[in-house]
Amino acid sequence: KESWEALGPLLESIAAKVDGVPCVTHIGPDGAGHFVKMVHNGIEYADMQVIGEAYQLLRFGAGMEPAEIADVFAEWNRGDLDSYLIEITAEVLRQVDAETGKPLVDVILDAAGQKGTGRWTVKEALDLGVPVTGIGEAVFARALSSSLDQRKAAQGNLPTGALKTFQELNLDKERFVEDVRRALYASKLVAYSQGFDEIKAGSDEYGWGVDPRDLATIWRGGCIIRAKFLNRIVEAYDNDPALPALLLDPYFKGELGDLIDSWREVVIVATQLGLPVPVFSSSLSYYDSLRAERLPAAIIQGQRDFFGAHTYRRIDKEGTFHTQWSGDRSEIES
Repeated sequence: KESWEALGPLLESIAAKVDGVPCVTHIGPDGAGHFVKMVHNGIEYADMQVIGEAYQLLRFGAGMEPAEIADVFAEWNRGDLDSYLIEITAEVLRQVDAETGKPLVDVILDAAGQKGTGRWTVKEALDLGVPVTGIGEAVFARALSSSLDQRKAAQGNLPTGALKTFQELNLDKERFVEDVRRALYASKLVAYSQGFDEIKAGSDEYGWGVDPRDLATIWRGGCIIRAKFLNRIVEAYDNDPALPALLLDPYFKGELGDLIDSWREVVIVATQLGLPVPVFSSSLSYYDSLRAERLPAAIIQGQRDFFGAHTYRRIDKEGTFHTQWSGDRSEIES
């Protein structure tokens, strides 16, 4: 804190600014800033992966060429998805390789590297017991992409089932492009919500007192995940600093209500086409799990009690219980 008081004015003077507000602040005690930066990068992994999944669907599902998809991303960047990563994706897709004359994206080896912050985000989330499924699947997708020997061995050697083509599904291309945009936006919201959940859990665990409003404010400029909709996140936590989950903010609930049907449709179509969309699909499963009245965890607890006497709680009374499975199967309170 003392260092911030001394250096803060200097840092604020050179930091990126949005609406006149510097995109820098004191996050918290020792370790807090590093933790927040780590999760920022984890969200970035998910953000990049959902963009990649959208590209995959448009290119190998709808059969669009990179230059055409670049125009789509440029158009998306004028709306809710306005962000640095959407902007540069359009630029990458427009680039032509000078040596071959092909789209550059077609000559780049499809094996994604990583420096480690995404993995650290997932590891820490596991330790804290926070589900960051979107970020996790993005990390695993990079790992799988780099498993070149396995992928080569599997190509053409694994059964596919009865896949369909885009034409056989009789899909309207313009409608499909819009559905993909909506699925991307919904999955992106889940990634941010999960990231903020992890930051809150870390802050609670280590006593940092991190304010989520500060993070959404400073991430609006000068960083890889800067995006227009971060202003909405600031408003969400301004309206309710104790918001249980970002997805439960009234604005984002309204957005999800508009996105959900397209999101489901895109995951279904991707499955029918045989195209992998690990973050689109896992984010949808997370969303459905979050809103479900009952989850299969009840049967898991029953199994755990059966083989390991790990006990369970009941929905109708307080306490912890165990069924004597190897005896008369009566229930005892433990």
